[in-house]
Amino acid sequence: MIDITTDSDGYSKAENYKTAKLQTFRREQMSSESKSPPSSLSRSLLALDLHDAHKNNEATIRLTDSMLSSLSNLSIPDRARFVIFGTSVPQESAFACIHHAFSYQAKALPKSIAAEYMDSNISYEQLDHLSGLVAMMLRRRSVMSGQRVCLVMRRSITMLVGLLGVLKSGASYVPLDGGIVTDSTLRFILEDSAASLLLYMSEYQGRIPSSTNSICIESIVDFDLKSLSAPLCTPIHDSSAPSDEAYVIYTSGTTGVPKGVCVRHENVTNLLCLNPGKLHIRPGTRVAQLLNVAFDMCAWEVWGCLMNGGTLCIRGTDKNHWVSTLKKVDVAICTPTILRAYKPTDFPSIRCVATAGEPCPQSLADSWAATSKFYNSCGPTETTIVNTMRLHLRGDKINIGRPTPNNRVYILDSHGHPVPTGTIGVMWASGAGVSSGYVNRPELTSQRYILDPFAGDGFMFNTGDLGRWTPQGYLEHHGRIDDQVKVKVGFRVELDGIAAIMENCPSVSQAVVLLVGHELCGFVYPQSVDLDTVKLFTAQRLPYYSVPTKYFVVDTFPHNKVHSSFFVCSGLMDG
Repeated sequence: MIDITTDSDGYSKAENYKTAKLQTFRREQMSSESKSPPSSLSRSLLALDLHDAHKNNEATIRLTDSMLSSLSNLSIPDRARFVIFGTSVPQESAFACIHHAFSYQAKALPKSIAAEYMDSNISYEQLDHLSGLVAMMLRRRSVMSGQRVCLVMRRSITMLVGLLGVLKSGASYVPLDGGIVTDSTLRFILEDSAASLLLYMSEYQGRIPSSTNSICIESIVDFDLKSLSAPLCTPIHDSSAPSDEAYVIYTSGTTGVPKGVCVRHENVTNLLCLNPGKLHIRPGTRVAQLLNVAFDMCAWEVWGCLMNGGTLCIRGTDKNHWVSTLKKVDVAICTPTILRAYKPTDFPSIRCVATAGEPCPQSLADSWAATSKFYNSCGPTETTIVNTMRLHLRGDKINIGRPTPNNRVYILDSHGHPVPTGTIGVMWASGAGVSSGYVNRPELTSQRYILDPFAGDGFMFNTGDLGRWTPQGYLEHHGRIDDQVKVKVGFRVELDGIAAIMENCPSVSQAVVLLVGHELCGFVYPQSVDLDTVKLFTAQRLPYYSVPTKYFVVDTFPHNKVHSSFFVCSGLMDG
């Protein structure tokens, strides 16, 4: 048995109780927000007598005999890197349930503004009161702890009341944007999730299936906030536990039938009540709420703000509301595609930006890092929003950082064996962020969530992302397994990698590469790009089999992940 312990000076010690020696590994500020990279561990492996072991154990990583056995294919330095790079320092969240953290803020800051939307705002006290009314009504409608409530709503104060009301009732919520979800998807999710009730905004009443057990949220509460002065409603009995399901996020279903991911309260509080995930949000911090409620990053906006006492600034429905919202916030959370539409110098109030959901271009990270704290993040919905983050410094090579607190990342080969530092492999996620699995998909859950052989307990999740460790202990993202396609006579190429090369062309702001039929097609923005220049630039830097055979200039990219169907609908390609 070996323990890796971290002391207050940033040293990690490996205590081998089967020998009389102890190895100490220098670890220079290995937190996710480290501004100076740690020195190479290969230069700092020290032998130390057991009696010299430091007694201050701030953090302990326990290595079982089975873990040591599984690392036998690695060199001694790489075994140390596998453990130290891949394991974050343990921390304890002050709250275990989402609504408990909110309730604390409501008691501490009753008159503070919890959210603003257009010309309206709501205080923490008012939001606590209205969501309590919703929770009581759900209980009266026989909604029980452990059940699911489907929400058909849009960005608004009403949406916040609904989300909190469901959690206070002991149920979990299944969020859907009423202006986006199709009728067929709505019916599928209602059936698949086995939602006991559907809670909707009045404007979507015509979309609700007649046979559904449903209730309009406006029939429960009076949203005339100016006249709301009643005391807080009598609290209902709360038996919520950290391990209870908090919400289910359904994927877009672009590659098949939508699948629901079950996320627990403790998954969310672990990320959003601790830095860097909480983004240093505190009372007085103004946070943008830009995203669709069905997108898991919306939970980062909403709960990251309300659990930490900030003010949520909710974007309206018009295009000009993007700018007006960003003009008045301190913190913005979004995809790189959204962010690249704006210049950081136009938004001097923004002091912190976090991106996730897709690879972030180097130039975009550098431009925003010049005026704000810029976090580049990564992680699928199954690992609760993100599980790695990096505070990017302008000029540094872009990467996705290190595991967030209480999380682990393993880089493994196709057989599940650890790979040496610098070798590309599949990123597996373990620790407090790993969700419970998929709704009604036991076979898929058992394939993607497996017992963690390295930690000795819990599960690890196959993210499908490719990555590698740098010698300094940062993760580099190298696309996805399903982004690797075969072209020509069997050569494997990575679509995101080709696009990244194209984006290095001085005139290109954004690029996407897709395999259409048997041809690689490159799409570039803006329209002023000279395609001949891009073709030559790409051909000079890539093997012949990786060079797209067709190029297109586009005037816009969608805010979400790009698929060939977008270009078909845009008339750039044949369907």
